[in-house]
Amino acid sequence: MRLSDVTDTAVDALRATNTYLQDLATPTIRLGVTGLSRSGKTVFITALVRALTTGATVPGLTVAGMTGYRAYLEPQPDDDVPRFAFEDHVAALTGSPPKWPESTRQISQLRVTLEWSPSDWTRQMIGIGRRLHIDIIDYPGEWLIDLALMEKPFAAWCDTALAETKGGAAAGPAGVAWRAFLDGLDQDTQDAEAVAIRGAALYTDLLRVLRESRRHLLVAAPGRFLMPGDLAGSPLLTFFPLPPSDGGSALRALLESRFESYKRKVVVPFFETHFARLDRQIVLVDVLGALNAGGEVVHELDNVLDAVLTTFKLGRWRWFSPVTGRRIDRVLFAATKADHLNRDNHDRLRAILAAMVQRAGDRAEDAGARAEIMAIAALRATEDVVRRSGPDELPCIRGVPRHGEIVGGRRFDGVRAAVVFPGDLPDDPHDAFDAGRLGAGQLNFVRFRPPAI
Repeated sequence: MRLSDVTDTAVDALRATNTYLQDLATPTIRLGVTGLSRSGKTVFITALVRALTTGATVPGLTVAGMTGYRAYLEPQPDDDVPRFAFEDHVAALTGSPPKWPESTRQISQLRVTLEWSPSDWTRQMIGIGRRLHIDIIDYPGEWLIDLALMEKPFAAWCDTALAETKGGAAAGPAGVAWRAFLDGLDQDTQDAEAVAIRGAALYTDLLRVLRESRRHLLVAAPGRFLMPGDLAGSPLLTFFPLPPSDGGSALRALLESRFESYKRKVVVPFFETHFARLDRQIVLVDVLGALNAGGEVVHELDNVLDAVLTTFKLGRWRWFSPVTGRRIDRVLFAATKADHLNRDNHDRLRAILAAMVQRAGDRAEDAGARAEIMAIAALRATEDVVRRSGPDELPCIRGVPRHGEIVGGRRFDGVRAAVVFPGDLPDDPHDAFDAGRLGAGQLNFVRFRPPAI
């Protein structure tokens, strides 16, 4: 063992002990909030924090011994983590006209402190209140996917990544350009750096098109390729998957070196600095987006979630956990945008999500953690209405579709309201995974403008 290893271990132990001693005075819960793009992380955190700090009722919020509370924001606990732009997001949602805030593109943090009167008589007698810090950690779900790369060698990643892009490689200019590049690739090239730059750019373009098409979910793509954050333009993002070949080459050696550097300098520090320190985790899932695309994509989402959630450090919390290593002891899986459905379908939406995360939920329970499943709307943009179609009553919703949305062949301008029947979710949640029973476009979930607040 090197001296630096001993030093690092000692520093980590001191840091953990210091955190533990601080938590004895004012406990801190580190709450991770994640989800793949368009799952509604930013709106969810903004709505939660605003409800807490304005004293609004928050369903499901309970604190042992709490008889009433006040909540307020405090300065960042970690100087090297950007602050969650809470005020900017509130301004966007309360503007005229209101706008959805910018989506999550990098890790951020916000500290909310709760204070409440104690219920035990000893604290009441001496006038000591109770306090709790909640550090909310917001990070792109695409970065979470990277954790599955830590134990994967370059060749295995190449096989998975190439298989993942094969289905969409023939569609669109980005797919054509990527396929032409691979077909004409000379792995014995003498200009490996230029080829690496060109290949990484084409690979990233294809990944972006596949994600935006909402017909593909990416489980092998390095998360920073689509959400680079402060790594934009870095050589750490200059690699791409290579087809198998006989022997080695300068190009393969360069790409493999970059791949290993990416894991060592990006993935591992993210895990150790942020992810491994979480106590609770909320996973937001855009189930409706997958249902729009059909059963095949729902099945893909199931596999993506399972691959992502295997990286969670799950386990029961014990009093010495802050010293020996934090573990996530409670996980909430939430199907977002439930307001895009009439409440008659909310139980079915929850059942579909439960089927998706069953494997992850079972692992959590086996490790001693608690897993819960909900269907939620962080900010309700619609209202439930019922419309008749002959003798039938259709459970509909009414809201203002976003500019460019198409309902019944009519394109909306983002100003006029519409009554929409999105369709009924299947009674059997497993039918949602069957492309033969649920085809693309069979359901109609449109995007709505935020309500005036």
